[in-house]
Amino acid sequence: MTEKQVAKKPIEKLAIVVVTYKRQQLLATLFESIEKLTVAPWRIIVVDNEHSDKTHGMVEEFSAKLTAQWGTTVADLSGNENRVVYAPQTDNLGGAGGFSAGVKKAYELGAEWFWVMDDDVAVMPEGIERLAKWTDRHDVIQGSRYDYDGGPFYWQYDFIVPLGIPNPIAPAAFGPAGYRVMDTLCFEGGLFRRNIVEKIGLPDPRFFIYWDDTMYGYRASKVTNPIVVPDVVLRRTREIGNWDIAGVRQLNSTSDMNRYHIMRNRGYMARYFMTYGDYRPLLFGLGTALTAVKEVIRLTMVDREHFKTGIVQIAKGWWDSRKLLHDPEWQPMPPLK
Repeated sequence: MTEKQVAKKPIEKLAIVVVTYKRQQLLATLFESIEKLTVAPWRIIVVDNEHSDKTHGMVEEFSAKLTAQWGTTVADLSGNENRVVYAPQTDNLGGAGGFSAGVKKAYELGAEWFWVMDDDVAVMPEGIERLAKWTDRHDVIQGSRYDYDGGPFYWQYDFIVPLGIPNPIAPAAFGPAGYRVMDTLCFEGGLFRRNIVEKIGLPDPRFFIYWDDTMYGYRASKVTNPIVVPDVVLRRTREIGNWDIAGVRQLNSTSDMNRYHIMRNRGYMARYFMTYGDYRPLLFGLGTALTAVKEVIRLTMVDREHFKTGIVQIAKGWWDSRKLLHDPEWQPMPPLK
């Protein structure tokens, strides 16, 4: 990497926000891919939900490598010039809490752009450059991904708001514009600008896991037009059991913890719809029923060994979502400006 390439900085003050928890082997793969980026990011924020000495050591070694490779960077608001920032958490905040903490940290340091990702992906060497060409006209950008097997990963970018479910038959083609407008987001490679965080606030940590990125994209769609683009910027590095549907769509396996939060967090989803005037009780109830049916199908086709416990978690999450609907103390995440 030459000094000229480092100085290029096609995305101003870009902070890569990584959330990790007990997956050091996957995190090492991500770190190796970041080292191969053709353009250096301004910051890499590593949110460690495990607060592990091993992860801390990996981050320090990673930071030393990047300093030797790219040198220091423009000082953040605290005066620090190191590219890598380690952000250990005292508790496991889940993906939702981790991304909320990571975006907050990057925001406080002065980041202008936030590129968020889990630890089970690897960035493509030209990932930043591929996203950069969209940043002069758009404030929220979702790049495309390769799946674990190297094939294209189809992501449901169209969110059917009245039902509160992704559109499973949204066209995969990008059309003449070269992109598609979306009303959702995925924290597996989503990119957004500082002004969006100022307007809608931080990601909501109360989701813990699931729907948090979907709802952040929904909230962002109220102040801008998020887009999904065909440029591949990530590849997934963790193999997940799945059921192929007509060779195009997939239904992936999941855990009982996920099943619970998939259903419970629909309570939070409904509250945000109420906030923006989009809540339709009958249609949303139908969407909740369809979500439960999808989870039962997942149990039947992909996770049969967890059928009994999975059914219990689906029912428990559904019940708890109703409590959230009537929580008198609930408030949406506040804007930062």
